[in-house]
Amino acid sequence: MTKQRHSQLDWESNKEEKMKKIEEKLHATNHYLYYPDEKDVPPYLAYGFRPIFLVLAPYVLISMVLWGLVWSGILNIPFMDDILIWHVYEMLYGLITAGTLAFLATGLPELFPGLVPLIGKRLKYVVMLWLAGRASFWLIDLTGIYLTAFLNLAMLAWILWFARDAVLDKLQRHASIGYVALVLFIIEVWFFASRLGFATTPSMDILKVALGAIVVLLLLALRRVNMEAINELMEDKGIDDVFLSRPPKTNIALFTVIAFTIVEFLYPHNSALGWLGFAAAAGILGVTSEYKLKDAFILNQPYVIYLGLVYVLLALGYGLMGFDLLNPHIDGINHFRHFITTGGIGLSYIVIMLIITWIHTGRHLTSNISTHLMVSFIVLATFMRGLIPFYESYAHELYLYSSLIWSLPFAIYIKLYFNFLLNPRADGIKG
Repeated sequence: MTKQRHSQLDWESNKEEKMKKIEEKLHATNHYLYYPDEKDVPPYLAYGFRPIFLVLAPYVLISMVLWGLVWSGILNIPFMDDILIWHVYEMLYGLITAGTLAFLATGLPELFPGLVPLIGKRLKYVVMLWLAGRASFWLIDLTGIYLTAFLNLAMLAWILWFARDAVLDKLQRHASIGYVALVLFIIEVWFFASRLGFATTPSMDILKVALGAIVVLLLLALRRVNMEAINELMEDKGIDDVFLSRPPKTNIALFTVIAFTIVEFLYPHNSALGWLGFAAAAGILGVTSEYKLKDAFILNQPYVIYLGLVYVLLALGYGLMGFDLLNPHIDGINHFRHFITTGGIGLSYIVIMLIITWIHTGRHLTSNISTHLMVSFIVLATFMRGLIPFYESYAHELYLYSSLIWSLPFAIYIKLYFNFLLNPRADGIKG
C-alpha cells in the first residue's frame, strides 16, 4: 500500500511538472499576440536580441584584440588615463548592459504576456544609445567623464524602466533580476562618483563589488536559461522528462557569492575570505547537481556540458582566489579572478547567444563542431589568462594569445550565425 501511494504521488508530481512545461511553452508564444503592427521592420530589428548580437559580437572581437595588444605591450592608448580601471569597467558594465538588454528584451515578453516586444525604431534607438556609450568610453579623455557617465547610466536606467513589469509583478516571479539590475545601477553611480572625486572609495574596489553583483545576476539568469534550453533540447531529442531549476541550490550559491563580495570589500586581507572563496566555489558547483535527472541521463548532451562549464569556471575562480588568500607564497588573486570574468561570464555570453540565436530564430537547438570550438576556445583562453602567476616569464605572450583565442568564438559567431539574425525566422513566425 505504501509503495502504491508513493507511486501515485510520483505520477502526480511528474504530471504536474509536465503540465507546467506545457503552460510555459504556451506562454512563450503568447507574446506574438502583442507583436507591434509596425510596417517595414527589417529582420535585424524584428526582435530585441537581433541587433544587440549584431553589434556585440564585433565589438567584443575588436576590443579584446585591442586589449590583448595593450597588455602585451605592443599597443599604447594615449588618450585614456588609468587604463586598467577603464578596461575592467568596460569589460564588466559595457558588456553586461548589452547582455542584460538582449536577455530581457527576448525573455520578458514571454514571461509577461501583454508586454509589447521591443522592435523597429524603438529598438534601433536603444542600440544606438549603447553604441554611443561605448564610443564615449574609448574617447573619454577627449569627451570627458560626464558624457560617459550620462550615456552609460542612461542605458542601464532604460533597462530598469523596460524591466519594470518584472519588478512590479505582484507575484514577484522574476523580480530578483530587476532588483539586481537596480543594484548594478547604484554601483555604477558610485563608480562614476569615485572617478569624478565625489566619493573616496577606490574605483577598483567598487568594480569588485560590481563583479559580485554581475555574478549574482548571471546565476539568476542561468536558472531561466537552463529551464528553456534543456527542456527544448529534451523535447527535440524525445527525452520524456522535465528539467526544473529549483531555487534552494541557486540561493546557496547566491548567498556565498554575496558574502564573499561584502567581506572582500570590508576586509580584503582577512583569512576568513579564503574560506568564503571555497564556500562560494562549493555553492556554485552545487547547482550542477540539478542536471542529474530522475528518469533521464542528460550529462552527455553538449548544451548541458556548455552550461555546466559556466558554473565550473565560476567555481574555479572563487576557489582559486580562496586558495591564494590562504597561501602566502602565491600572489595571483587578480589573475585567478579571470576564471570568473574571462571564463564564467565570458562563456555565458557565447552560450546564451547560441541558445537564443537557435531557438528564437525558429530553429532547433543544435550543437556541432563550431559550437564545440567556440566553447573550447573560451575555456582554453581562460586557463591561459588565469594561470599567469605560475608562468610569469611568459606573461606578455599569455596576455596576447589568450585575448586572441578568447575573441575567436565571436569571430566564428559572426561568420556562421549573422545570417540567422539578418533573415526572418525559419518557421515563419514574426520576431
